[in-house]
Amino acid sequence: MKDPQEALELFFETFNPEAIQDAEEISVHESCGRITKEPIFAKISSPPYHSAAMDGITVRAEDTYGATERNPKRLKIGQEALWINTGQVIPEGKNAVVMAEKLNQIDEETVEIESSAFPWQNIRKVGEDFVVTELLFPQNHRIRPFDLGTLIGGGILHLKARRRPRVLIIPTGSELVDLSALSDPSSLKQGKIIESNSSVLSSLVEECGAEPIVEKIVEDKSEKVKEALLKAVDSESDVVITIAGSSAGRRDHTAEVIEGTGELLVHGVTIMPGKPTILGRVKGKPVVGIPGYPVSAYIAFDEFVRPYLYRLQGSSTPKKQKITVGASRDIPSKLGVEEFIRVNLGRVGERMVAIPLPRAAGSVTTLSKAEAIIRVPSFSEGIVAGEETEAELLVDLVDIANTIVIIGSHDITVDILSDEIREKDSAIRIASGNVGSLGGLLALKKGTAHVAGAHLLDTATGEYNISYIQKYLKGVPVHVFNLVVRDQGLIIQRGNPKQVRGIGDLTRDDLSFINRQPGSGTRILFDYKLQEMGIDPSQVSGYDNEEYTHMNVAVAVLNGMADVGLGIMAAAKALDLDFVPVLSEQYDLVIPSSFVNDHKIQLLISVARSKEFRKRVEALGGYNPEKSGALWKVI
Repeated sequence: MKDPQEALELFFETFNPEAIQDAEEISVHESCGRITKEPIFAKISSPPYHSAAMDGITVRAEDTYGATERNPKRLKIGQEALWINTGQVIPEGKNAVVMAEKLNQIDEETVEIESSAFPWQNIRKVGEDFVVTELLFPQNHRIRPFDLGTLIGGGILHLKARRRPRVLIIPTGSELVDLSALSDPSSLKQGKIIESNSSVLSSLVEECGAEPIVEKIVEDKSEKVKEALLKAVDSESDVVITIAGSSAGRRDHTAEVIEGTGELLVHGVTIMPGKPTILGRVKGKPVVGIPGYPVSAYIAFDEFVRPYLYRLQGSSTPKKQKITVGASRDIPSKLGVEEFIRVNLGRVGERMVAIPLPRAAGSVTTLSKAEAIIRVPSFSEGIVAGEETEAELLVDLVDIANTIVIIGSHDITVDILSDEIREKDSAIRIASGNVGSLGGLLALKKGTAHVAGAHLLDTATGEYNISYIQKYLKGVPVHVFNLVVRDQGLIIQRGNPKQVRGIGDLTRDDLSFINRQPGSGTRILFDYKLQEMGIDPSQVSGYDNEEYTHMNVAVAVLNGMADVGLGIMAAAKALDLDFVPVLSEQYDLVIPSSFVNDHKIQLLISVARSKEFRKRVEALGGYNPEKSGALWKVI
């Protein structure tokens, strides 16, 4: 494997990309985003005639001389003055315009002015903007939306632009299916995956000002990949991209085909995601092997294809906006690999907080939800909670200004809360991080969250959250609002094939368990129940297997990775699994008192109390929203 910078330099040295010189004539209406091949000169002047710059009357300036407030002058309409609107031609013999606001209309035929005009007052003279033959744009200028007005105003109907780089995209993988070939996406056969990377990469290619050409899916056979690749490099494309399939463990034939038909420059790069990236040359043409996992595909494109396409257009890659952020929790990373961490952002007080999203390279939602990317250098073992680092923005900074940062225990109703808030005020949004209830309280202590979601049971008193708040948030006044009361229990496979009746069954040899992470309220509840029943954790097969959300626990059961897990009823219902109730528990929102009167938090509380929110929560099953949004403790 090569360092990414070393790999990019080798790629550029091999091909020495220069700006494409081919030109094509295009309509001005299709020119936005294109790069001019030659200078463009105005064919007409703008404006092409003397015109009024204001509504009012047009006059001969000399006829107005001597007018003052004490000695106003009256002018006859149709003789000394003519009514005129903005943009109209100045009649012959007139050389000034008096604004309508400066007139006193005496009658239909007479107006009065209280100050004299001067020649060319409020008149746009011929060629004031530009004159015929004047240079409008030089060659190598990228045309922007507002440039179209200049071009059209200058009488330009057609222009010569540099040909856009052509990128031929070949998706490969026997497991891939074209969405358009499915009459009903829900009928997708097991083992098949809808191919989406080519659509994403096509949009990225267009974003770079290039032209994408997508081929049909190629079967995952060496001879088929070879045939498609050789056809691609013989085409009029400038770059060829092959996309590996998305199934874990499948073989990517791209490297061996490139090596057998051309030159393999790079096979593997020290980045994560994106490690399997391939760079090669076949018949003198650059070929990039993009990994199949969606996040890996994006990172590989951004690191290698994007800069190459801009070089082909004679320009440098646009710089990404960067901001300083503080990590909401520890972000460990592997030495020797540059890691790209997708994060959500939110401003808490004076700090911009980064909330890490799941790292799975196959999880496309970690990109669609991401607002920034933190690049952890290969020489670093990660970032500790609170440490400041740089993040590359994927959205406008203004979109982050009105973010409510909720960190703590995972609950599905937080997503509903977020959706309802967006309906009430589209400028306000929720960014959440699932680190467990205790992690949420510690985030409040560190000042990296506005709200903590918690359901921490005090086994001595049976009360939720209060004793933990008093222990871990000393000196931080808080308001505690109830969000929901929810049913916790055992999530089991549909039909309960192993006849699970309760926690006591988890000591059986034929059952595997999926646990929640230490510090989560569910883990504390589970440990309490084991202790109450006199069960040693070592008796539970899978006790050390952990997930961070209720939905991930349910997915593990659904996929057969475990027979049973402890979680909320709504997660089981969402995936059509069975559920054995254990108890009802209280899930609260803990909010520092200093934030309670903030308009964003007030909206959150208002939405939690609304009929719409409670109705949607009840429909999930396993929830009691009767006290949603109610303040029950100030500490």
